[in-house]
Amino acid sequence: MDFDEIYRAYFQDVFYYLRSLTADRDAAEDLTQETFTKVLQSIDRYDGSKDIRAWLFTIAKHAWIDRYRKEKRCTTEDLTDTVAASEPQFVEQLMDQSTAFQLHRFLHNLPEPYKEVFSLRIFGELAFDQIGTLFGKSAGWARVTFYRAKQKILNYWEDMEHE
Repeated sequence: MDFDEIYRAYFQDVFYYLRSLTADRDAAEDLTQETFTKVLQSIDRYDGSKDIRAWLFTIAKHAWIDRYRKEKRCTTEDLTDTVAASEPQFVEQLMDQSTAFQLHRFLHNLPEPYKEVFSLRIFGELAFDQIGTLFGKSAGWARVTFYRAKQKILNYWEDMEHE
């Protein structure tokens, strides 16, 4: 598979994965472009032995981590403005915008590895064995971590309904 084919086939998957990690659509687009720039630079090192999406998501994750570290140098006020100006990450047809934003805010604050495992499973549509491989763990670990993340989300929604 050459770079053009990879780009066409997986651009949207990488974008949605990064969109699940960041509250800012523009940042997700920038990170997606940055990811594919890094892919182009390192395509010769991909041996094809693993799922290409897992490889792409790993590169995207590292790009996001780098960006997150740079943003931590910003003031708290700058980060608050960025989050307040962001769009909801979920499909608006499924939920109204205020509900989507509440869920997005909760997911954004979900601790690692729950946040990433949930995002990889739901937005990245990766299998548990692929997620486990990304973390250097087993498929069972990924399954349990996803279940716990899902329980945290369900508990959050139950608390929201009772308020």
